[in-house]
Amino acid sequence: MSDDISRARAARQVFAFLLLATLLLAAGMGLRDPWPSDEPRFALAAKQMVESGDWLFPHRGSELYSDKPPFMFWLQAGSYELVHDWRVAFLLPSLLFGLLTLGLVYDLGRRLWNHRAGLLAAYGVLFAFQFMYQVKRAQIDPVEMGWLTLANWGLLIHFLRGPNWRAYWIGCLAAGFGVITKGVGVLAVLMFAPYLFARLRGWEGVARTERSAWRWLLGGVAFLLPILAWGLTVLHAAKAHGTPEYQAYVNDLFFHQTAGRYAKSWDHAQPFWYYVPIVLLEWLPLSLAYIGAVPRWKRDLQAGEPRVLLPLTWVALVFVFFSFPHGKRDVYLLPALPMMALALAPYLQEIARERWARLTGFWIATLTAIGVLGYAAWVLLGHYGAFEELLKRRELDDLGQAMITMFIAVGAAFVLSVAWFQARRGVQALLGALAGLWLIWSFVSYPLLNDSSSAAGVMRYARQLAGNDTEIGLVAWKEQNRLMLSGPARDFGFGVPWPEQYRRAVAWLAEKPGQRRVFILEDAMGDCVDRNKASKLGAANRREWWLFGQNAVVAGCVPSKDDESGGNGAAP
Repeated sequence: MSDDISRARAARQVFAFLLLATLLLAAGMGLRDPWPSDEPRFALAAKQMVESGDWLFPHRGSELYSDKPPFMFWLQAGSYELVHDWRVAFLLPSLLFGLLTLGLVYDLGRRLWNHRAGLLAAYGVLFAFQFMYQVKRAQIDPVEMGWLTLANWGLLIHFLRGPNWRAYWIGCLAAGFGVITKGVGVLAVLMFAPYLFARLRGWEGVARTERSAWRWLLGGVAFLLPILAWGLTVLHAAKAHGTPEYQAYVNDLFFHQTAGRYAKSWDHAQPFWYYVPIVLLEWLPLSLAYIGAVPRWKRDLQAGEPRVLLPLTWVALVFVFFSFPHGKRDVYLLPALPMMALALAPYLQEIARERWARLTGFWIATLTAIGVLGYAAWVLLGHYGAFEELLKRRELDDLGQAMITMFIAVGAAFVLSVAWFQARRGVQALLGALAGLWLIWSFVSYPLLNDSSSAAGVMRYARQLAGNDTEIGLVAWKEQNRLMLSGPARDFGFGVPWPEQYRRAVAWLAEKPGQRRVFILEDAMGDCVDRNKASKLGAANRREWWLFGQNAVVAGCVPSKDDESGGNGAAP
């Protein structure tokens, strides 16, 4: 596939793309705090690393946190040391690894095909709904996606443009870092399967690496290096602590959360076909290209084209890998998105020019504009009650007018994009409309939704009522409560049953009643707190919270087990 574009023009296009990607992905940073469910947990672990100086063993409040390896927390803590602002620091790793992913997709497309193919593949990843949504959040998965894309970058360059042992070793090292980030970095080795198939079938374009056993083995060393460096350090340090808590941390992290989690997946039960709508709907608008790609894939695979076989087969193997366990989440498939874009890369320019693709993009943007503006008009023309009920369920009672204004702004962005690009550039019309959507969502909804979504408002109010120097104890708390509470605070365990947390809190309160208050979930109070003498703080994350002192304690009363939801202190 030829590409006659000049180097200078190609550089300008790549710069413009990276500028746009940074604008869209970074939009809204600094305007919100971490939102549940995972963001506050990770940010709390990172914050406690910075405050305690213990970067080896993550904590959730007073307890060790063994659900995830610590690499994400290191990144967030390191980001805070760099920028000294948690509202930026907790999102910075996702942003940087998202940009890394886009750069690697472009570079692979350029090396395997040409500049245009690489650039269009990168655009496809950027505007895919799942990518944009996840990279603008602080989950581990965007970081894991970055490591797996770097691993595949190294392997594909070696397999298809090699031998290139340096790229191969970099890829193996990245896979190792992927393991200590979330555990699934090992998925990179699945790329060997289509490579060996193509090589055994004698396909043209596959690198030959005869008499290189020691170089292959060095890849294994590179893969194990970060895993062993971290794992042996943790084992040594846990043994030095010599307490049951640290031994339990090691057992849970290395055996329950990694080795056993895939085979005995217990959360988020879904059917086998769960990921089918993910690759069809959450990868829109890139997934529209499947229609034009299927006959082209068939043609090129029959012709023995390894540049299509390797990334496409890897996506299929990852799809199958995550489909077998009982527990599934849509975000698990995120690392496969860049390779899907790469498998589509050589065809995207042709597909985007076809009439069906232009009209599909145009009509998706047009109908979305009609739907959003129509809903806003429906509310304004007398159906505000139903809309108000929706806002009340989301704890947004006072933001009705602002939310309607945001809907109108989103609809207007789609209308403007459709009017500017028109049907003959329907794909661009859809992408322009989506860019407007993400910018409006980031700059408008983040500050509007922050207090109810992050518990920032409730925790601010709790501190205001208690006073700056009063120590607040937390019962039946969530990570966002501990994270957002300023000033002196303590907890009584996270996984501890609520009645036991309450018992400990009341005993602690009685020691210094004038200097302490208890923050508690309403469902954990039972009849053991006199509500007439306590302060209702309000709702956050669809939960009601209270603050009370010694005078509100009902003597001799402890909430029964029936008052707790039973599940690591989580509210119903």
